[in-house]
Amino acid sequence: MHVFVPPHPGPVTATELYGANLGLVLLVGIIIAFPMWYLSGYLWGRFAANRFDFRLEVSLFGGQDNDEIHNPPGVGTVIALLLLPLALIFLNTGLDFARAAGMADSDATWFQFLSSLGETPIALLISVLVAIYVLGSRRGEGGSALEKIVDSSLGPICSVILITGAGGMFGGVLQASGIGDALSDSMSDLGLPVIAAAYLVAVVMRLAQGSATVALVTAAGLMAPAVANGDFSAMQVVAITLATAAGSVFAGHVNDSGFWLVGRLLGMDVKTTLMTWTVQQALESVVGFVLACAVYLIF
Repeated sequence: MHVFVPPHPGPVTATELYGANLGLVLLVGIIIAFPMWYLSGYLWGRFAANRFDFRLEVSLFGGQDNDEIHNPPGVGTVIALLLLPLALIFLNTGLDFARAAGMADSDATWFQFLSSLGETPIALLISVLVAIYVLGSRRGEGGSALEKIVDSSLGPICSVILITGAGGMFGGVLQASGIGDALSDSMSDLGLPVIAAAYLVAVVMRLAQGSATVALVTAAGLMAPAVANGDFSAMQVVAITLATAAGSVFAGHVNDSGFWLVGRLLGMDVKTTLMTWTVQQALESVVGFVLACAVYLIF
């Protein structure tokens, strides 16, 4: 879903650059996401789980806490707290989707206010404050007990934030170096079919600088004139859009902040992350490209 489907900003921008039908991109993206998940997610996950030792209790949940819990929160409360930042962030991307579709004015005060609520730092801050109240003050916790709850959550996440930030900055340095323009120029004269060329440009951009969104937008911007000048049906343009999106997620590695986020949260070293996450991303990309080519050939 992250690769193909609006309202993620990458597919939305690529759809605009290619002049694809946003509704068709959404529909076809959802349909092919299921076989892509089954092959590159579920089956690969089972394969990797049998060959690597994941100790999620310690790495993801911080180990066991033997403190006795009085008046524990309900399951619905916990789920609602987990969904709150997702809902706020989705609100922001949903507004971007509405703007791209011409259904909202980005200069309107209400639009800017709601967009600010959906910015990731603001959404997470709101979620933390709500969690402190719901899990702490509302349940009768206060003082040192509430401080202990907050402090205990700070340690496990700090290393993730620092490593993720470092990976993101590495990708940013590569982008600022102009490597994207150089690679785009060298890839533009390969003489491949448009759908294959779009995919390969996105793959090279992804490997070079790490960001899937930058890879997708850059590749779509480069290939947009060829798509506009070609005699493609509406569904073929959709397939090219999805193929470009598939290329943008290929084999995320050390210059991708997501690589470090997944590795640290699951307690994996660099080698294990490369053998699991990076391979999964490559499989996801190839399967997505094959499915997009099938749509291109059929329609």
